[in-house]
Amino acid sequence: MITTYLKITWRNLMKKKGFSFINILGLTIGITVCLMIFVYIVNEFSVDRFHANNDRIYRVMRGMAMDGRETSVAYLSGPYAPALLNDFGDEIEEAVRVAPTKGLVTIDDRSFRERRIYGVDSNFFNLFSFPLILGDAATALSNPSSVVLTESTAKKYFGSADEAMGQLIELDKSLPLTVTAVAGDVPSNSHLEFDLLVPLANYHDAGVMNVWINNGLYTYIRLAPGATEAQLESRFPQFMEKYMGENMREYGYRFSLSLTPLKDVYFERSTFDEAKHGDKTVVYIFISVALLILLIGCINYVNLSVVRSVDRSKEVGLRKVLGAMRNGLAWQFIGESVFLTLISCVLSVVLLWLLMPGYNLLLGYPLTVQWASWPIWTFLIGVVFVVGLLAGGYPAFFLSSFSPIQALKGKLRVGKSGVVFREGLVIFQFSISIFLIIGTLVIAKQLHYIKNKELGYHAEQTVILRIDNDDFYRNRNLFKNTLERASSVTSVSLMSGEPGGYFDGQMFEVEGRAEKWHSRSEFTDFEFVETLDLTVIAGRDFSPEYATDSTAAVLINRTAAASLGWTPEQALGKWMRNTVRDSERRQVVGVVEDFNFLSLKENIEPLVIAPMPDHRVALVKTTRGNIAQNLATIKEAYERAAPGYPFVYEFLDQQFDELYRNDLRQQRLLTIFAGLAIFIACLGLFGLASFTAVKRFKEIGVRKVLGSSASGIVVLLTKGLLRPVLIATCIVIPLSYLAMSQWLQDFAYKTTLDWWVFVSAAVVTFGIALATVGFQALKAARANPVDSLRDE
Repeated sequence: MITTYLKITWRNLMKKKGFSFINILGLTIGITVCLMIFVYIVNEFSVDRFHANNDRIYRVMRGMAMDGRETSVAYLSGPYAPALLNDFGDEIEEAVRVAPTKGLVTIDDRSFRERRIYGVDSNFFNLFSFPLILGDAATALSNPSSVVLTESTAKKYFGSADEAMGQLIELDKSLPLTVTAVAGDVPSNSHLEFDLLVPLANYHDAGVMNVWINNGLYTYIRLAPGATEAQLESRFPQFMEKYMGENMREYGYRFSLSLTPLKDVYFERSTFDEAKHGDKTVVYIFISVALLILLIGCINYVNLSVVRSVDRSKEVGLRKVLGAMRNGLAWQFIGESVFLTLISCVLSVVLLWLLMPGYNLLLGYPLTVQWASWPIWTFLIGVVFVVGLLAGGYPAFFLSSFSPIQALKGKLRVGKSGVVFREGLVIFQFSISIFLIIGTLVIAKQLHYIKNKELGYHAEQTVILRIDNDDFYRNRNLFKNTLERASSVTSVSLMSGEPGGYFDGQMFEVEGRAEKWHSRSEFTDFEFVETLDLTVIAGRDFSPEYATDSTAAVLINRTAAASLGWTPEQALGKWMRNTVRDSERRQVVGVVEDFNFLSLKENIEPLVIAPMPDHRVALVKTTRGNIAQNLATIKEAYERAAPGYPFVYEFLDQQFDELYRNDLRQQRLLTIFAGLAIFIACLGLFGLASFTAVKRFKEIGVRKVLGSSASGIVVLLTKGLLRPVLIATCIVIPLSYLAMSQWLQDFAYKTTLDWWVFVSAAVVTFGIALATVGFQALKAARANPVDSLRDE
């Protein structure tokens, strides 16, 4: 019986090759997109799940209450981990500190600027399950002079992992380290990403390791069996009072501690850390897109199967006369659908394998795909049966219900209800397609708006250099003075954070306020305003003419003045004091116009700008002209200040674009998916148009003999097929407007939802559909009527 069904299925596929091709192509594309997104989703939700006992590992977060809201950050200082172990030894069995840093690695006469170095405790591999290729995890980091490299780093330095073992490298030209182990490359489903691991013991004298109120490293703990997150968190207030109570009262901070499960760290938002993070909203959007595209492919199958039902009616009638039961017929048609889906699944796996390099390039990182893992094959088997039943269920029910007498007499007709059902499916298909196109256009428009919005400062021709080594920090003023004498440099400023970078949050005592006030801060020199070309709207800029400016003056932005209840003019002369950094009060000497120093997804926050030596970045504003020559001038000054360190730079306008790198990638992927959705929908429309043209072949011939023009016949054939597209457009435009309005709420600065966006999507969709249907209609209209009238 099964063999017979397979033979019948194969013969039907071969008999109508065009319809079979359209069905298989539509399902293949839909399943491929679904599989691509499934692999992405599996990767996203598997982040950090590979660590042993991951359900008992937590990251300790520090919360800070300010302005009626709670903000959490991942950074703590060194004393927290040993204190947690000491006070909660029965509940915490392991604690590890991880300090992300950068540095220069020197091997003989070769140097490498490394951005992914972690200073870690010696028990790092006891807590985390990053596998070692060579070396002993128990002792790899026990000696302060040891270093662990990843396999790729070892190959870059020494050619192979084996050759790396025992070799000597030098970090920041001062710390000799011996390679004691080689770890496998960090998988893409890890929120921690490193190339080198250095014992944290080498930094025991750093302020972040000894001062409680400082921050700069992550703290991870593993709870003992039986201990609970809630149980431990309930004891944190007493812990903070014990160790930080005096500091909190002195500086005005209100700190708290909380635990984030390791599996949730990746999807944390607004943690201000350097770890890798994802966005659950994007994941859910991609899941929706995958299901919608797969649904479009299923609708194609249903539609084409139903319109072919008249062709197969005699087969059904004959088999019923010969004793076939309705259930048996239904299962045969469902089996055909499953068989077709199976073919599409095989093709999808091959297609995905070919597309993976390009897909990884679009995502910006290589997906960790375990092809032999059960989720992949469970998904594929599920797709075969679910899609097979979904796509084949209605056609099977419909075909198996035919009356054998009417079918054998050739009097069977698909009724009006069947036509309405088919049109409803086409409307649904094109509603999805138009919605995806509108979404893609709005996302592209928003990103274009952000990239081209006036930010309140000038980013063009401005070069960023990170002050990330001791030589550059010590000689930063030499670097600045050298460039200020160069004709190709307009100005140079040293600062704690560039626009689009990180700006510290500080507490201030402020004149006229009983409670301490929180604000973002910028520690800089006197050239900050000039280099960014900011506008001073009240008072003056810092000036060397005022001897006290270095220690007794600040600038604030317009938002800071407003949040304190002052106009820009009223702010002048008011005093404020940074509770941690200042021993004396400073006076507000000027107010600058607001500028977007954070992402445009966030509102402008209060900002206090103070001359202080806590510099992490140098900004060099160059003259317009020869960029290569300007960079050569900067490089020469840098090499004098930090000899032996590679010259690494960024442009300020490119740095700001980096904030939206993930948004741009998501937009590109959604554009591709939207294109595929409209392509699959038009495949189905093409099939319907072909079937309609064939069924009305004689009618077209008669009309032409009676004098109908080719254009009239084209209009006749296309208007019925395009009506569902027009209805879909009318339905989906208001729904799209509501959905995209909601999406834009995530941005503090957002574009407008102009009418042309929706009209463009409708015109593009309608144009593609018209071209698809019109091609078949024109082909039918230009056929010789003699061929159709002399048939039979």
